[in-house]
Order: sequence, then structure tokens, then C-alpha cells
Amino acid sequence: MTYAGRLDPLASGLLLVLAGDAVKEKEKYLKLSKEYKFSVLFGFTTDTYDILGKIQHSNILTNIGMKELEKKIKQNLKFFTGKFMQSYPMYSSRTVKGKPLFAYARAGKFVESPKHEVEVKSLKFFCIKKISARKFLENIERRVVKVKGDFRQKEILKIWRQKLKSQQGESLLERKFFIADFNIKCSSGTYVRGIAHSLGQKLNIPALAFSIKRTKIGKWEQSE
Repeated sequence: MTYAGRLDPLASGLLLVLAGDAVKEKEKYLKLSKEYKFSVLFGFTTDTYDILGKIQHSNILTNIGMKELEKKIKQNLKFFTGKFMQSYPMYSSRTVKGKPLFAYARAGKFVESPKHEVEVKSLKFFCIKKISARKFLENIERRVVKVKGDFRQKEILKIWRQKLKSQQGESLLERKFFIADFNIKCSSGTYVRGIAHSLGQKLNIPALAFSIKRTKIGKWEQSE
């Protein structure tokens, strides 16, 4: 037995498990298109492009309203549909010179991340909602501790707690952050957290993938 197409540590959803003769056709299943529901949180970027990473930049959005942010998102979705080149996240298993990119990232060594062509068949924006920093922190604490393996969990939790509980002496726990919900249909190999990060760059607003759920692989669809 084997599986076709891994999920990020904090992602959930559909995973194809192959058995018998299907194992010999693994490459065919790996190439199947995917569909995801995902949420983007605005205000922070991390080195992993999701909440399981070290904070790199932050910008507590006090000068932009929900309607304005929604307008900016809709205006820029066109840049993330069709075929385009996407860089592999530094915290990924893509190998360069025999080592996975995350090994270079952890060691603090610079290496140029390779690019590959991906295709986004559709990217739909649904809505924007708000989450308090307190609820945000509770969400992080609940999900990060469930991750198995060495993903710097203790260090990451410490960073988020310090950031949200105090910034220059000011507690952020009563602040609210914007979260936008999307649905994406894309080719195999597309990094959804990369889309979230790049959308933030396009908007000139720090952003990361708050949640990712894979709902469809080829003809297989997750039942509700």
C-alpha cells in the first residue's frame, strides 16, 4: 500500500490510499488535479506561509476596512488563475542538490528555490470575516500541538504567544484580524499556502494560509 499526494502538516481533507495493482500506477494518481477550500489570514507572514512557521513580518491592519480589503482581493484574483510559474516554499520537501529545501531553511543556508509551472483553473473568493487575536491564539494552540514529528512546535507556539500577548507593551489579544475564505481548483503540485503568501504580496499586506482542506482529487470527492 501507499498514498498518492501528501498533505501539509496542518492541512486536512482527502488523501488517496493505493493498494494492490494501483500502487504500480502511483504517478498517474499523483498527477490528478486537486480542489481545496482554504482561508487566508491577513496581518502576518511566516517562513512556512502558514501558522506553523516563524513570524517574519506583521502589520496590524488598522487603516483598511473589510469592504476595501474585499475590493482589493477581487481586483487581484486574476493574477492567480491560468498557468504561471510558482516557486517552491522553502519549507517543503522539494530537493535541491540532494537535500530537501527545508533542510537548507533550518540551517539558515541560502539556496535559490526552483520554480515549476502550475495551473489554477478557478479561484473563487467567498467572504471576509473577523477573528479576535484571542480566538486566533486558541486556534493555533489547539492545532499545532496535534502535529506529529519535528516541526519546531514548541518554538512556534512560544513565538505566537509572545507576539499576540505583547507588542511593545501592548496586548493584541483584543484586536481582530481579517480572514478570507476561498475555493481553488488547481493542477497537481500547486502550493495553496504559496498562493496565500503571494496574494498578500500582491496586496502589499502580510498574509498566510490559516487553514487548508483538500476536498477533491480527480474524480474522487470528500463527502460532507
